[in-house]
Amino acid sequence: MANAASWFMFCLGIAHIVFGLVKFAGPVADAVSAGLIGQFAEPEVRRTAFWFLVFGPLLMLAGHVGIHAVAKGDLSLLKILGIYAFAIAVLGVAAFPQSPFWAPLLVAPVLIAVGYGWIAL
Repeated sequence: MANAASWFMFCLGIAHIVFGLVKFAGPVADAVSAGLIGQFAEPEVRRTAFWFLVFGPLLMLAGHVGIHAVAKGDLSLLKILGIYAFAIAVLGVAAFPQSPFWAPLLVAPVLIAVGYGWIAL
């Protein structure tokens, strides 16, 4: 179950990047055509695009960490990953209730439960 939760986080990161590139295609293309360096500070939509796209690889990293932890049987790493994911998801849901932050909010408790040994690895 922890392996599936970890892969879910990894896939969520890929989806974040793909969706971000589609949703923010114009602002990203404008920033790239303007030279890329220093082009995401203004306007606000470029800054939003940047942070949205940067979050994708971070989700992929979290997924990879979980996949590695499952492969090594590292329950404490799964627990830490779950706690961080849960905290970020709670803050995300509180700040943006109609956002996709509900997805990691449902996955993080699985990682925490496996980390504590409440659910078998």
